[in-house]
Amino acid sequence: MKTILDDIIANKISELNLKKQVVPANQFEKMALFHRKTVSITSAIRNGSGIIAEFKRRSPSKPAINMNARVQNVTLGYQEAGASAISVLTDNKFFGGSLDDLLLARASVTIPVLRKDFIIEEYQILEAKAYGADVILLIAAALRKQELKNLSKFAQSLGLEVLLEVHNEEELEKSLLPSVNLLGVNNRNLKTFETNINTSKELSKRIPNDFVRVSESGISSPKTITELKAYGFEGFLIGEQLMKTNSPYDDTKTFIDAIH
Repeated sequence: MKTILDDIIANKISELNLKKQVVPANQFEKMALFHRKTVSITSAIRNGSGIIAEFKRRSPSKPAINMNARVQNVTLGYQEAGASAISVLTDNKFFGGSLDDLLLARASVTIPVLRKDFIIEEYQILEAKAYGADVILLIAAALRKQELKNLSKFAQSLGLEVLLEVHNEEELEKSLLPSVNLLGVNNRNLKTFETNINTSKELSKRIPNDFVRVSESGISSPKTITELKAYGFEGFLIGEQLMKTNSPYDDTKTFIDAIH
């Protein structure tokens, strides 16, 4: 049966084929941000709140989370409230994002910025570096083991860190690579888009201590973070909960202050 993820990847392949006709990969190395020194998300998470606050306007499960949000206001609010890092959705068709959002986030904050997209080629990693990312997301469900290995090694060769996202035990097994910095457990099933926080708890015992554990999606309360910390999680990616407010600073600060 065809899934939402299948549709997203098919669209991504089509977009990339068009992009590469007008912007060759070697153009990215000529951009100013390509040569900036990246900021470590691993260090930021371990020395801070652990919150990776996400900027996204919509998603396939929520057609309108906050369509009027300004990326510079939201991301700066996140940073001032104590977030350890920023995640920026750059997929346009399904999430309403863009590379300009990534660029504006980079210009607005000094903390690490994650490019969150459906990365399937080195071209997108060069793009991420050129637009100011410090870390990229790779999704195990969308890539074979050799692809995960090649893309993660390529990202690290550019000074980018790698967050590799899994949803189940099978995906985790192929993701335990030395070229990965952070292992993210997405509590959202990408086939059904339902969330279950127990996914993080169940997979935690199978994640070696070499990796920073990150729990993603479905985190709506500080209490959940306290629970997940007991399972060894250090990073917590939160999007919808913080994006649906008109006061990103106030709501994020209240949320972070309530974590014990």
